[in-house]
Amino acid sequence: MTRTRPAPRKRSTYRHGDLRRALLDAGIALARAGGPDAVVLREATRRAGVVPNAAYRHFANHHALLQAVRAAALSALAVAMETELAGLRPAKRPADFARASLRAVGRGYLRSAHAEPGLFRTAFVVTDDVEVTDAAAMTGRSGLNPFQLLGAALDRYVDAGLLAPADRPGAEFLAWSAVHGLAKLVHDGPLRRLGRGQQQRVSERLLDMVEKGLERS
Repeated sequence: MTRTRPAPRKRSTYRHGDLRRALLDAGIALARAGGPDAVVLREATRRAGVVPNAAYRHFANHHALLQAVRAAALSALAVAMETELAGLRPAKRPADFARASLRAVGRGYLRSAHAEPGLFRTAFVVTDDVEVTDAAAMTGRSGLNPFQLLGAALDRYVDAGLLAPADRPGAEFLAWSAVHGLAKLVHDGPLRRLGRGQQQRVSERLLDMVEKGLERS
C-alpha cells in the first residue's frame, strides 16, 4: 500500500525579490485605481502574495504604507514636471527661457494630475497620521521635489528680470495654488465633466494668467 505524503505547508515568508518594493508597488497600484482610501495594507500583502504578518517588517501599519505611496506619488509628479522641462528648446533670450520653464513646470503638473488622478489625490493626502519624512523619496531625477522645481522656475524669472526680487518670496504659493486649484476642480469639482480638449485649453489659459500675473508684480 502506497503511503500518501502530506501536502507541504504553505510558506509564510517571501521567497523572491524585494518584499518592500513589491508591497509598495501594490500600494501604488491601489492608489492609482482608487486614490488614498484604496491603499490598504492587507490588500497590498494579498497582491504581493504573502501573509499580512510578513509585511510588518517593512510597513508597521497602514499609515506607514500610505506614507511611502504618497512619497512615490510626489516623486512621479516631479518626474512628469522634469520631462516637460527636458523637452524645452534653447532660447536666445533669458526671459523667453524663463517663461517656457515656468510653463513647462505647470504643464507637467497638470498633465500628471489629469493622467493619474488617483496618484495625484494620494500625493496630497493630509492626515494627522501621515507625513512624508523621507524627503529624498519625494524627488525626481534631478533630486528636486515638485515644490522645489517650481521654486527654481521662479528663480529664473527673477534672474531674467521678469519678477522683482522683492516679490519673489512666497511666489510659489500663489502659482501653486492656482494650478493645484484647477486640478482639483477638474477631478473633484464642477469642471470634472470637461472633455480632454477643454481641459487642455483651460489649463493653457490658466498658465497664461499665472505668467502675466507674476510679470505685473
